Amino acid sequence: MNIKSWLISAILFPCITIPFAIAADSQAPKKVMTSGLNHLGLTVKNLSASSDFFINTLGWKQAGGYPDYPSVFVTDGKIFVTLWQSKNPEKVVEFDRKNNVGLHHLALTVTSEETLEILHQRFKSMPNVVIEFGPEPNGKGPTLHMIIREPSGNRIEFAFTPPK
Repeated sequence: MNIKSWLISAILFPCITIPFAIAADSQAPKKVMTSGLNHLGLTVKNLSASSDFFINTLGWKQAGGYPDYPSVFVTDGKIFVTLWQSKNPEKVVEFDRKNNVGLHHLALTVTSEETLEILHQRFKSMPNVVIEFGPEPNGKGPTLHMIIREPSGNRIEFAFTPPK
């Protein structure tokens, strides 16, 4: 149907033509409107401890921040995470992954099984990091993963998938 025919039918039969046009548009393939992760923002209860975890434990680089809204921006060269200091750290509500709406966890890729194990051993020696579970197969594998809580309690998964 060309535009002229559509306009005439929309004027003569609006209750049929317009809903049909809306339904037809909803069936059209959708254009992807985004192109990857720009950054991920995490509220932390201890900005110093959390930024130290990313920078000194994981080897990330500091890439900025704001002193008036206390924050530190960190990157591993591929992704960018903003760490925002909570306003009242003593009154934070701990995350409950089964009942809170929001970020369930941040999943980071590691480059080898050896790196996964090195991180696991490193986390064991850190009193302010909670290990939910150590390296294990994700489902039936082949991916191996573990989940920890960084010093402010945010859940982070580390995953390694062997090449095929």
